[in-house]
Amino acid sequence: MARIVDARGLPCPQPVLRAREAMQKADEVIVIVDGPDSAENVRRMAEKAGWVVRLDGKEEGVYVHLVRRSEVQPETCEVAPEESVGPRVLLVPSETMGRGEHAELGAVLIRSFFHTLLEVEPRPDVIVFLNSGVKLVVEGSPILEDLQELAGRGIRILACGTCLGYYELKEKVAVGTVSNMYSIAETLLTAGRLVSL
Repeated sequence: MARIVDARGLPCPQPVLRAREAMQKADEVIVIVDGPDSAENVRRMAEKAGWVVRLDGKEEGVYVHLVRRSEVQPETCEVAPEESVGPRVLLVPSETMGRGEHAELGAVLIRSFFHTLLEVEPRPDVIVFLNSGVKLVVEGSPILEDLQELAGRGIRILACGTCLGYYELKEKVAVGTVSNMYSIAETLLTAGRLVSL
């Protein structure tokens, strides 16, 4: 019988944390959340853990059905040394680069950095935007085209959902994934290399 977790009304990242806790105690879990953002956050966490996920939207909320995979395929190949250190993660906590007297200079630098990022190697595997940095992933961003190009090349782009909500920008996200603090913390703490602007 499925364990039911009613996470409606809980702030981010509580639905993810409650779901994860239930997954440690049961092979089948149903998490009820308020809307698609929370459902997507739970889905990503569960799929990353190897669970099968199905979403079911109802009038009273979104039901996220989680089922533990019964057959886990053993790893048959060795991991190359460079892959074992974890992903390269770039943290962008501001819409400008650096700290100085002139915000215009910081805006020029951030545009130049992301345009240059298309040309240099190695590139980050994941770019995490939080605080005012989330303003860079929305419509009208001065680096939107560069970010779309980076995403097209397989670089994961995560934007803090709480931050987007604070700036009232959730509806204007034009690139990347709206994420939560659980996923962001996990990404930062498992990084092989972490760079903060």
